[in-house]
Amino acid sequence: MDGAASSPGRSWRRPAWRGLAAAAAAGVLAATGLAPTGFWWLALPALACVVAMVAAADRAPDRVWAAFAAGAGYFAAGLFWIVEPFLVDPARHGWMAPFALLLMALGGGAFWAAAGAVAGIGRTRATRAAAFALGLALSDLLRGYVFTGFPWALTGHMWIATPVAQAAAFAGPAGLSLLTLALAALPAAVAGRRRQALAAAAALAVLAAVWAGGALRLAAPDPAPRDPAVTVRLAQPDAPQHLKWREDMWRIFLQRLMDQTAAPSAPPPDLIVWPETAVPFLLEEAGPFLAQLAVTAGGVPVATGVQRSEGGRYFNSLAVIGGDGAVTHVYDKHHLVPFGEYVPWGDALARLGIGAFAARQGFGYAPGPGAAVLDLGRAGRVLPLICYEAVFPQDLRAAPERADWILQVTNDSWFGSLSGPYQHLDQARLRAIEQGLPLLRSANTGVSAAIDAKGRVIAAIPLDSEGHIDVAVPPALPPTLYARTGDLPVLAVILAGLAALVLLRRRPPVDLAGPSR
Repeated sequence: MDGAASSPGRSWRRPAWRGLAAAAAAGVLAATGLAPTGFWWLALPALACVVAMVAAADRAPDRVWAAFAAGAGYFAAGLFWIVEPFLVDPARHGWMAPFALLLMALGGGAFWAAAGAVAGIGRTRATRAAAFALGLALSDLLRGYVFTGFPWALTGHMWIATPVAQAAAFAGPAGLSLLTLALAALPAAVAGRRRQALAAAAALAVLAAVWAGGALRLAAPDPAPRDPAVTVRLAQPDAPQHLKWREDMWRIFLQRLMDQTAAPSAPPPDLIVWPETAVPFLLEEAGPFLAQLAVTAGGVPVATGVQRSEGGRYFNSLAVIGGDGAVTHVYDKHHLVPFGEYVPWGDALARLGIGAFAARQGFGYAPGPGAAVLDLGRAGRVLPLICYEAVFPQDLRAAPERADWILQVTNDSWFGSLSGPYQHLDQARLRAIEQGLPLLRSANTGVSAAIDAKGRVIAAIPLDSEGHIDVAVPPALPPTLYARTGDLPVLAVILAGLAALVLLRRRPPVDLAGPSR
């Protein structure tokens, strides 16, 4: 029963604090599956504990509060790097850091709480576990779209460093989350040690099968290398964000990039890539510098992050500088970071002194027209991404044509040096798997990397270090199932599962799992 006999005034009271603390602790342990730890073997049982707590609760309020506490713990632990942007200028923004983490934890917890409410579709432990797992998978999917989207720290991200991640080529990130939560729900759906042991064994058998399938995909022969090979130089200046724009430092960082660009190689690369906002001038004011850059590059095209203005608006852009110093291509970032690159209701909040952190002037950037593919001639057709855009699989699918490879320029120094840059790198790996395309990324402080079409890092520059690497662009795979279908098949499976549980609820309850408590 869902507490129908409880009085209205008490029906939504919070459960005992010990239960909430246990749920929050399980959520924290579930977050250990995220980079840089990647402890899936700890995260998966912790997630199973969360499902068990929700499924075992007979009252709707208890389920919602348990799910909320677990989600708050999960996001507080998994996204603690969110305080880093506020500490770049602590005198101005440091006071906001704890509120940012609190709001992120509470907002993420609200998504999990909604899944806890969905668990009420079931009347038995087993059906509540199934409904909660489906609801949580649905919340992972919706987080990529609602309120401009934030598909970071999905439950399925625990598998990115394992062969299981290859399933994303077929079902995408939402499919990984659905698989993860189904595995967690199996032992949570039953009562009794013997039944739970059998269910856990079944979950492990499914995991082993998916793992083996991923390993076989990784071991399968790759397509023939590109002929002739396309070589790209990835530059990393290691410019910490709090020093990046200082008058006495930006020239040092710019010189590092110039030195890396001029480094000899035989044969020379086909393209040189600088990270996001690497050029300290607006594009329209950088003419003399671009001519100097072309000479330094020896005629090799340079793709660089740069800011530009047009009609009173400012853009976070990627510009390609040809061998004669002329700008040949421009791509403007279109999926902007709320409060980082633009501020909703910016004019009103500006009066309170609240502006966008990453924007050069005013209170934010303007969005570009959308996804694009740049034909860079010898270097091939390139799908550009600027920083945060790499966390949105739907943005890659929105490209007007299939590219030869993906190029990401980013400034991960905003994310600190602990977990944020590694989680961002992991999501870039997942985008490569989903699309079957290699991805090359140049990051201001790291991690700059070349990733093949199966998500393997084949070369990298470590975090917080200066240097460059020359890499041959790996070959692309044929378009994956996920590249063709997107999230709709997984959404259909989730909705069909929930509909089946609603129909099952109309039948007399028979709980084969045993008593719920």
